[in-house]
Amino acid sequence: MLERLWNGWRTSYVSSVPPPSDEDTEAASVFTQILESGLPDEETHIVHRGTTVFAILNAYPYSTAHTMVLPYREVPALEDLTTGEHTELWATVTDAVRAVKTAYSPEGINVGLNLGRPAGGSVSQHLHVHVVPRWTGDSNFMTATANTRTIPEALSATAARLRAAWPSS
Repeated sequence: MLERLWNGWRTSYVSSVPPPSDEDTEAASVFTQILESGLPDEETHIVHRGTTVFAILNAYPYSTAHTMVLPYREVPALEDLTTGEHTELWATVTDAVRAVKTAYSPEGINVGLNLGRPAGGSVSQHLHVHVVPRWTGDSNFMTATANTRTIPEALSATAARLRAAWPSS
């Protein structure tokens, strides 16, 4: 029998996001802002740079080593990618999975996209693929009762581990 755990915090998060305005769709995404900031990868937690895509740690991770792979070019949909971006994106997702497995030995990994704001995309104008390592019991009482996730490692330490584990090109 399937058991269910209520996560009421999720509804308030989803409903707190206003509908997109013309300003929202014209403003650069947080990812583009990071890329244009000139800050070093160590400060922005970029763990890999390719020709047309890069990988960055999620600043609000669901678990340690929650990585996102995305094109440099700001596009909202898979069908907007060039053939080269598409090929490199999925090859880099595979490399991210390998790096996470090597560095953290998770019991499982979620890989996915949220295309569009109603699908859960909080930065919907800049397509990104989530790579989320999972362990048995990693969803615990903290999220359900305190709207809190426990992440046992600083992002800078996670980034260093993933860079060291990233497959060579």
